[in-house]
Amino acid sequence: MKPFRREPNELTSKDRETKIVEFSFRELRFKYVEERNIGMKPTVYVTRRIPEVGIKLLEEYCEVRYRDEVPSPPRDELLKAVEDVDAIFCTLNERIDKELIDRAKKLRVVGTMSVGYDHIDLEYATSKGIYVVYTPGVLTETVADHAWALLLAAARRVVEADNMIRSGEWTIPWAPTMMLGHDVYGKVLGIIGLGRIGYAVAKRAKGFNMRVLYYDVVRREQAEKELGVEYASIERILKESDFVSIHVPLTPETRGLIGEKELRMMKKTAVLVNTARGPVVDQKALAKALEEGWIAAAGLDVFEKEPIDPDDPLLKLKNVVLTPHIASASHDTRNKMAELTAEGIIKVLKGERPDNLCNPDVLKVRPLDQVKLI
Repeated sequence: MKPFRREPNELTSKDRETKIVEFSFRELRFKYVEERNIGMKPTVYVTRRIPEVGIKLLEEYCEVRYRDEVPSPPRDELLKAVEDVDAIFCTLNERIDKELIDRAKKLRVVGTMSVGYDHIDLEYATSKGIYVVYTPGVLTETVADHAWALLLAAARRVVEADNMIRSGEWTIPWAPTMMLGHDVYGKVLGIIGLGRIGYAVAKRAKGFNMRVLYYDVVRREQAEKELGVEYASIERILKESDFVSIHVPLTPETRGLIGEKELRMMKKTAVLVNTARGPVVDQKALAKALEEGWIAAAGLDVFEKEPIDPDDPLLKLKNVVLTPHIASASHDTRNKMAELTAEGIIKVLKGERPDNLCNPDVLKVRPLDQVKLI
């Protein structure tokens, strides 16, 4: 009797049944996965409480993991939360660095509700194909308003006068030498950094009939024609200006831009205003300048460390007006910032180029069709 041989393509009933069941199972499984992916929304982690308009917009397209608390999350909580998300909605207080990016394996886009992005490792994010969107322009007028509020309050000693009344120290109805401040109208304003906000501050100075000097890394000839501002070196601005307002981003070049040497150049009657970034000004040197009378006063919305240390020497001085990083804090502006950040995230996840993209080089690393999830 010859041994039984089966042709390679010949199947027994048992083989056939197994094959059919196996094929059917695979087909069913594939169909299930496909339907599940179609129905899934991308996941976005919102690091802290934001205006409701931003949340509602994100919820239309994404699964939103919303940390509904005012403070930023602790670092370990933040690192854990981003491990499996497609997008992060953050603010300038959360550090989006290499460590975090490496933990966020699925991350495709970071939206920061801020005009600054020095808290994000932009170069590393770009190398990983992660899109970064931000909110320039929307807060320009609001921040310019606040810079002027600080300038006027410091010049006319508004906070000192308010405290005088509240503390019961106002005992004389009127006195010729009481609470003397400095005039603003017709004086010289120096602006360091004539970007959007610096321009808006300069524009307001026209209403005060001020002569405006400015410095920027790029000369703004169009602004010179439109506003009558004059280009000058930083040294000249510091020496000639009655008021100096800072509007530069924080970079290695601008860190410590205004230190003891620069403060000593200023007039004794001058007022310094900073609504840009705290580390642009040497805070210890500024406290010394205010205490020893190198300059008359200052108005600060930003600090080297935020919140400021309770024992910081600035807090003991009367000739400085301090606000807790609220220059953009109006209802309209914060709502618009939240909306723009959410819109930027959604556009990227739709495979569309966002209007406010920080890192356009990312398009070469990871084209939009490769990040599309919506």
